[in-house]
Amino acid sequence: NMPGLSGLETLQGIKEIHPNVPVVMVTKNEEEDLMNQAIGSKIADYLLKPVHPKQILLALKKNLHQREIVAEVTQTGYRQEFAQLSMQMSDSLTVAEWQELYKKLVYWELELADTDTAMQEMLQAQKREANNLFARTVKKNYERWINNADDDQRPVMSHDVLKTAVFPRLKEGRKVFMIVFDNFRFDQWRTVSQDLFEDFEIEEDLYCTILPTATQYARNAIFAGLMPLQIQEMYPKLWVDEEAEEGKNNYEAELLQTQLDRFRRRESFSYHKLNDSTAVERYIGQLPQLKDHALNVVVINFIDILSHARTDSRMMRELAATEAAYRSITQSWFRHSSVGELFKALANFDCDIILTTDHGSIRVDEPSKVVGDKHVNTNLRYKFGKQLTYNAKDVYEMRHPKQIALPGPNLSTTYIFATGEKFFAYPNNYNHYVQYYRDTFQHGGISLEEMLVPLIRLTPKAR
Repeated sequence: NMPGLSGLETLQGIKEIHPNVPVVMVTKNEEEDLMNQAIGSKIADYLLKPVHPKQILLALKKNLHQREIVAEVTQTGYRQEFAQLSMQMSDSLTVAEWQELYKKLVYWELELADTDTAMQEMLQAQKREANNLFARTVKKNYERWINNADDDQRPVMSHDVLKTAVFPRLKEGRKVFMIVFDNFRFDQWRTVSQDLFEDFEIEEDLYCTILPTATQYARNAIFAGLMPLQIQEMYPKLWVDEEAEEGKNNYEAELLQTQLDRFRRRESFSYHKLNDSTAVERYIGQLPQLKDHALNVVVINFIDILSHARTDSRMMRELAATEAAYRSITQSWFRHSSVGELFKALANFDCDIILTTDHGSIRVDEPSKVVGDKHVNTNLRYKFGKQLTYNAKDVYEMRHPKQIALPGPNLSTTYIFATGEKFFAYPNNYNHYVQYYRDTFQHGGISLEEMLVPLIRLTPKAR
């Protein structure tokens, strides 16, 4: 009721001069319209008269010292849980127990992202310890997981994803959109999920990818519902060997059809691979027609492209210099690109959305020397060939690939998978090679980040 300018007009004037200064409104007016206008003007707090001094103190603490208080409480919370997490770690954990432990580590990684560096380093050391123990778990159990589908402790794996997450929804008569983000980690999911809670009910889970944690193997296994060796033997025309020049994922729609046929599923489906925003925009325009299909599958490659660009581009490495920056770029892409609009459009459909990935990635730091002939593949986290020389302590080795359902070009082929933060480097021009690839995001090997990946069900909220 001030003469000349009202309180809201004063607030607007303050924000025009100092847009970031916190403003607390104190008023005896309880009208909802005033509150809405004040909130819309981004006030920091709203106090109704009569005001008690403790309310003012709380408003000051909240707006001037909130960051410091939150950081202090968060660090105290992690210190208290640090010992408990360390005690829980063991190479005898089941995959389900590893999933729960990994969720806790990701929770603290996100909580501590803006706190002091020493605490973040403490967490990274604990993650390294966890990855070393997880690698031991995989070494002890992986062959059994692959060959014993009836094992109670066997996790859901790549070739189980459609059978466990999609087919039951189709059987219930639900329409399903399956969206696969290539190279999508659980911490990235937790970041982008902040933009989905308003429109969707969310059921969050993890599954365990097969080895190698690379698109050619893991994603083909998802769509075929088979391990790579089975694909090669049953559908040789749909499997592309690694040394071949053609794309390794050119037959995903055909592989999906073979899985539907084997399970006697007669539903119609569509398959699209979207590599840029223009393609996503076109896809959004097709949604009215696509919703007639029982199953619509979409593969989106941006995050994998970002990962490779960070390796090859100095500018991208600067922009995604840390794990937090890498997550932030992912969130910004999701929030401001056509992909975010795709999810907003799907929120208006009566359907289930299965959001998942083929594998994650890990930031590598420790070179491990490997020697092989000219036919050895180029991936930094797994190798296969006839005459490999390597440090056995750094890898999970498989001298008989058929035992884990992987194709072997010849009888003496050996697969090796890097563990922890290691990456393979050749002795030739070793220092240059190490300098170029250290501190890049890679995939193909064994780590929590690569193998335990999101399997999310989104259901649009009732409007």
